[in-house]
Amino acid sequence: MKKRAIFPGTFDPFTLGHYSVVTRALTFMDEIVIGIGINENKNAYFPVERRLRMISELFQDDPRIIVRSYDCLTIDFARHMEAEFIIRGIRTVKDFEYEETIADVNRKLAGVETILLFTEPELTCISSTTVRELLSYNKDISMFLPKGMKI
Repeated sequence: MKKRAIFPGTFDPFTLGHYSVVTRALTFMDEIVIGIGINENKNAYFPVERRLRMISELFQDDPRIIVRSYDCLTIDFARHMEAEFIIRGIRTVKDFEYEETIADVNRKLAGVETILLFTEPELTCISSTTVRELLSYNKDISMFLPKGMKI
């Protein structure tokens, strides 16, 4: 049986840090489902359809990557996608504390394990929030995005 994980997030936009987590997770997973969570409480910079297209185009040559959107609990999305694992990237101690709590709940609810990957030091400053702010001021964000990603 293939080892399948979901990598959930809003990915608004999908950054070099996200790309790093996916490529590193592919070293021990057979498939990764990048799940774009739809959160009505967040004001998205890019519509979900555009985020789906940007990420799908980025990974179009890799059949191990599946890109989907979802509007339910992440654990329900994991079950729907028949994923045994959830992959999460950690940039800070604050991220770790939050993710540890969610991982415990997900394991208790569904037996799905969360694998935390720590961000490489040179990428810790990159966040979707920062990239969106730079975009709002018409700054060049190419250094924060994966090569080949079209915004």
